[in-house]
Amino acid sequence: MSRVLSEPALEFRISARYGETPVLHDVALSIAPGEIVALAGLSGSGKSTLALSLLRLLHYRGGDVTGSIRLAGRELSALSEREMRAVRGKSIGYVPQSPAAALNDRLRVRTLLRETWRAHSRENASFGELLESVQLPSDAVFLEKRAGELSTGQGQRLLIALAIMHHPAVLLADEPTSALDVITQAAVLELFQDLNRRNGTAMLFISHDLLSVASIGHRVEILHEGRIVESGAPETIFRAPKHPFTQQLVRAIPRRLDS
Repeated sequence: MSRVLSEPALEFRISARYGETPVLHDVALSIAPGEIVALAGLSGSGKSTLALSLLRLLHYRGGDVTGSIRLAGRELSALSEREMRAVRGKSIGYVPQSPAAALNDRLRVRTLLRETWRAHSRENASFGELLESVQLPSDAVFLEKRAGELSTGQGQRLLIALAIMHHPAVLLADEPTSALDVITQAAVLELFQDLNRRNGTAMLFISHDLLSVASIGHRVEILHEGRIVESGAPETIFRAPKHPFTQQLVRAIPRRLDS
């Protein structure tokens, strides 16, 4: 009996520029349902531009995107801004890099949860299970805290909770561990993996941290100067890199002191 192939959760082929300066050059990728694809590259390689392009937000930064973006077979590039607002947060979630930059530090946790929920639903909701799923307290004391009172780790977990609230099929995570200490970083990576296992959420995990990339990705894509230069399973990429830039990256990974 032949196996029926499912529609990719997300597939795209795009180019992006700021004014006359090109940043992404015909970057193409397909992510299967339930797959975690880790995109690695140095600062300035176009990683954040890619995330904003996929969310159709790059024009707010003065950028322009051309090409195709398909979410479960639905072409996003032709949607109006109003239609895209119905997609962001509901069908495709986004975890940005910094809680300090992404959260209004004056708003209470309860308010942030309610506002995010009401963006796509008018029904009443309880957030206890959601908070517990990202290892945050669900008691009244925590809900009344202001975002500015949270630790960086708590803020990052709250961003993840907001991103997965409506059970999106795809989650974009743009450098979600770069502001965290090593212990909290490991806990957040485990949280992403747990969400993937429990919910089958497809993810594009974007990071310059190759150790994080190696630990979380089912597949690794190497972005260099706006182009994907190498793709493969983590063990292949990190044990036998082919592209000169990937080889350079792998040589730069810190080695264990007792090795």
